[in-house]
Amino acid sequence: MDIEGIGHHISRQYNEELEAIRSKVMAMGGLVEQQLANAILALEESNGALAESVIDTDYKVNSFEVEIDEECVQILARRQPAASDLRLIMTVIKTITDLERIGDEAERISKMSIKLKMSENVKSTMPAIGHMGNHVRLMVHDALDAFARMDAEAALKVWHEDRKVDKEYEGIMRQLMTYMMEDPRSIPDVVDLLWSVRALERIGDRATNICEYVMYLVKGKDVRHISVEQMEKQVLGK
Repeated sequence: MDIEGIGHHISRQYNEELEAIRSKVMAMGGLVEQQLANAILALEESNGALAESVIDTDYKVNSFEVEIDEECVQILARRQPAASDLRLIMTVIKTITDLERIGDEAERISKMSIKLKMSENVKSTMPAIGHMGNHVRLMVHDALDAFARMDAEAALKVWHEDRKVDKEYEGIMRQLMTYMMEDPRSIPDVVDLLWSVRALERIGDRATNICEYVMYLVKGKDVRHISVEQMEKQVLGK
């Protein structure tokens, strides 16, 4: 960790505490990635057993959040971190909150996939939904990679991907709404699918949140609620 002295303290124990927290965030992120991949596959293949496994193991993600949060509180109380160390702790706390919510969305997708009946309308939409799901999953992976490497420019690139996800989401929503208007009997199944697609869109938003935290950690600037041009100036110095 080379940003403004993060991980370069006189106390080796303090260095190890910070590194341990970062490692646990990555472990939690890896678990969430797997949950999301399984949820998407369960939806695509109508795999009830896989969906149940996602639901049954969500407690592990929740446990990670509680454990990491407690360790962050302990560091705040004992070490009273300042500057870059404080930004790291705040970034971790916010990141694990978004990871836990991504896990919740994966669980929601899995529950919907168990209820969903594979009508012809539903089947015809699956390739587009699968593509969107993989796009979102890659965003989560790359956001975590940016966190691990403390790479603000990489985080900015991932952040821009959310626009593409939003376009995919809008296209799928239009298609599903058309199905409901053409065949009212399809409404119950399509509504379940709508909730799943909405969950994927929210996961993309969570990934962009993590990217914003990384940019804050590295650059020391809060890039939330500013224009794209201002964000690029903060990160790229343009």
